[in-house]
Amino acid sequence: MTTIEGNLQRVRERIAAACLAAGRPVTHVTLLAVSKTFGPEAVREAFAGGQRAFGENYIQEAVEKMALLRDMPVEWHCIGPIQSNKTRLVAENFSWAHTVDRLKIAERLSQQRPESLPDLQVCIQVNVDAGATKSGVAPGEVLALARQIAQLPRLHLRGLMTIPEPAPDFEAQKAVHLQARALFDELRQRGLDIDTLSMGMTGDLEAAIAAGSTMVRVGTAIFGKR
Repeated sequence: MTTIEGNLQRVRERIAAACLAAGRPVTHVTLLAVSKTFGPEAVREAFAGGQRAFGENYIQEAVEKMALLRDMPVEWHCIGPIQSNKTRLVAENFSWAHTVDRLKIAERLSQQRPESLPDLQVCIQVNVDAGATKSGVAPGEVLALARQIAQLPRLHLRGLMTIPEPAPDFEAQKAVHLQARALFDELRQRGLDIDTLSMGMTGDLEAAIAAGSTMVRVGTAIFGKR
């Protein structure tokens, strides 16, 4: 077993323990392996360990990596900022885009998504705790944006994504994640058919799962420090 495979197993054990503590089925939480800055061989090792979904922050780097891994049925998630000049690369190469935070970007993704591919799965990035350096739409603007995105062709709105500021302990982490969960529940109550709450990373995945995360994005605990 490689180091990466062993790390994957330990992360899965953390997820299982967190789900047990929260009274949730482990099948309700997806592990997204964040492979940004790591080369194709690291992805191959994780793939050998059973991992299929990978998150990338740097779009150009990711597309180059994808070209070297076309022999593997990997599901690629864009989890980094999407500038207007990069929307075509995202639309043509990724299965998911987690970081949509304005209508202009969603419209470009919709227009540029090839009809030969399945709909692009989309999450709205929410700046849930008003972090000064974080991207994302303000919580009060999410409902209007979600309704607009839900109408666009070749996109499938799946839910919300957050990257809150680091918090000092489990309870503080959970409190921030619960804000995102409340917003997610409100959108569902307003009639939006969403199922994904992408939140939680290496340092706070237990708190995120306790708050209702359905997808945790883990890099360091799997691949090591960058």
